[in-house]
Amino acid sequence: MNSITSTEAEYAARAEGLHRSYRRGGSDIPVLRGVTAEFRRGTFTAVMGPSGSGKTTLLHCLAGMDRPDRGQVWWGPAAVHALPERRLARLRREHVGFVFQAFNLMPGMTAAQNVELPGRMAGRRPARTTVRDALARVGLAGRERQRPAQLSGGQQQRVAIARALVSRPRILFADEPTGALDRTTGTQILHLLRDTVDHHDTTCVMVTHDPAAAAHADRVLLLTDGRLVAELHHPTPHEVAEALAGLGGEA
Repeated sequence: MNSITSTEAEYAARAEGLHRSYRRGGSDIPVLRGVTAEFRRGTFTAVMGPSGSGKTTLLHCLAGMDRPDRGQVWWGPAAVHALPERRLARLRREHVGFVFQAFNLMPGMTAAQNVELPGRMAGRRPARTTVRDALARVGLAGRERQRPAQLSGGQQQRVAIARALVSRPRILFADEPTGALDRTTGTQILHLLRDTVDHHDTTCVMVTHDPAAAAHADRVLLLTDGRLVAELHHPTPHEVAEALAGLGGEA
């Protein structure tokens, strides 16, 4: 058995020299240009930058949902970039939670069924009480039997967050998790993410455009034109907003 290096033990996820381009109109459009970043275990990182800076592409590559053209992604000792798709999918179901910006709920399933779906796919269906507790933590107690069409956009987002957290993942990737929520509910969700990091040793990587949301993180990574250009530690919302203004464009 291979020993775990100190780097593998210290970092939940690492990205080394990530490049990613997409084909549009007969041309290759670069989105990531050599991004390298490390995410310590039990920390909360926000990723920000102007529109088109590569935030969501970076998140998808880190989460193993997109493959970089060049570069490496690691979850602890696991070389995500080199894993066959089936092995990667199994590892992702077992150790990773993802909150999609578009929710990605199954319309024919109830809120409870949506929350338990990843566990069922992994062959370990969570207990009903665990599912109910996960929904209650995001403010949806009593909504277990409702389908997505019966819920508001904000409530659907909270179902998606409960689904991501129910298995207590080692790494949580969140794409604009408060984007569809009002300020009060969004703050409650950010406190929940913060608590998950602080008390369950989860590593959270969140893309957001909101400086107030980013200020809940331990650090903020700033991207522009597919490159990592700055890093802030324990910033205030004002400091985040100033840094974004210096990059230009809309987050």
